Amino acid sequence: MTPKIAIVHDWLVTYAGSERVIEQLFQIFPSADLFTLLDFLPQEDRGFLSGRQIKTSFLQTFPLLNAKNYRSFLPLMPLAIEQFDFSGYDVILSNCHAVSKGILTHPGQLHISYIHSPMRYAWDMQNNYLSVSGFNSLKSWLARSLLHYIRLWDFAAAYRPDHLLGNSGFICQRIEKTYRRAASIFYPPVNTDAFPLHLAKEDYYLTASRLVPYKRIDLIVDAFAGLPDKRLIVIGDGPESHKLKDLNLPNVTWLGYQPGDVLRDHMQRARAFIFAAKEDFGIIPLEAQACGTPVIAFGQGGVRETILGIDQPQPTGLFFHEQTVPALQHAIQEFEHNSARFTPQACRANAERFSNQRFQRDFKNLVETAWREFQATQQAFPESQ
Repeated sequence: MTPKIAIVHDWLVTYAGSERVIEQLFQIFPSADLFTLLDFLPQEDRGFLSGRQIKTSFLQTFPLLNAKNYRSFLPLMPLAIEQFDFSGYDVILSNCHAVSKGILTHPGQLHISYIHSPMRYAWDMQNNYLSVSGFNSLKSWLARSLLHYIRLWDFAAAYRPDHLLGNSGFICQRIEKTYRRAASIFYPPVNTDAFPLHLAKEDYYLTASRLVPYKRIDLIVDAFAGLPDKRLIVIGDGPESHKLKDLNLPNVTWLGYQPGDVLRDHMQRARAFIFAAKEDFGIIPLEAQACGTPVIAFGQGGVRETILGIDQPQPTGLFFHEQTVPALQHAIQEFEHNSARFTPQACRANAERFSNQRFQRDFKNLVETAWREFQATQQAFPESQ
């Protein structure tokens, strides 16, 4: 029996990391249907959907809800996700960074949830989010009350799937801490084919990111301000861009937003890519390695699993362990001192461990195995159906 499959996604607003997972799931399961709370995805980003009819929730019809304020409707999302009817499906795959793991299924259905992260703003980073929100005491009290309700629902919802997958070991640790459930590591897909190996490198360093505070582009720029003999190129735009506009550093070039082909070209030719954020997984350091470019990265989060450090026989990068200017500067100097140990071929080979092809093969095998085991359980205990 070939199972009928549904895919559930929190919301479609941008084409980013979690949407790349949906794109690959469609490659594995082309006849699967897609459910999502909201669909505000721009037309130019809809290619991966291949014209599919998307099933949205009642929130889609709210007249005041749009792509800019949808997060304000978070208190209604648990109710909305529970209203979807999956009675005609055998296997449900939820792709979750918020509420999609909380769908309701019956005992005869297999539910596998791929968790990108527990909701940080409701759990371990609640105080950080509230501190930068600018809420007065009344709004802060209301927000804390709503987040308390969200946590109660979210904890219960994490026990609804039959299997939990985390997109890195780092996230699996957070899942266990938050939900007291074990999750299996399953790395997300990286389109290594779109970032071909390039052997020739030039004498500049590159960083690329949306310019928001936690990406710590300011730290990278400050480090190069103290290394005037080394050149840095910054690609990206965002709220922090005004700080770069005000700088007049002869060795730092800010290019702003650039299309993918320009980013790829600079990534292929860079001496090394600099990554200073603490990320759950981090796709762009792997895109750099796919180009044959080593990465100098802050040594916390998912990069610990995607970069082979200087202690490895064939390193593909180097870590600094404090988000400080001296720590990054020391890492850059150590990288240059050991530059002969980093080869484009080793970087590319490491990135291939996370390719789209690997994801498709392993995820297909995972679902097929889980479905066979689930069916065997159903046959052993038919009264549970």
